[in-house]
Amino acid sequence: MPIYEPFMLYRRRRARIGKVPTGYYRFENGQKSVSGFGDGDYVRLRDEHGNIWRGLAEAQEDDTVRYRFRDSKGGTISGISDRFGIVLRDDKGNTWRGFIY
Repeated sequence: MPIYEPFMLYRRRRARIGKVPTGYYRFENGQKSVSGFGDGDYVRLRDEHGNIWRGLAEAQEDDTVRYRFRDSKGGTISGISDRFGIVLRDDKGNTWRGFIY
């Protein structure tokens, strides 16, 4: 008769470090706005003039996410998020504040 040893079933918990939020992004700069969807580290936004902004969201080790966007005209917006929100700055020095739904 075979001898069966007891064993434990367990589930590994994955660390949240390195996880980028997915959802609907919205950024505003006074009278201008940019919005769109992000899935994983890829984000695609559209502004009020119809320009498409493509970008990356890179998770950092200190629970922040770094964002970089570029449009077809060569404009750039980049910034960082923490637990309070997202703050971006464009190539002209304007500040964009936003959040994810």
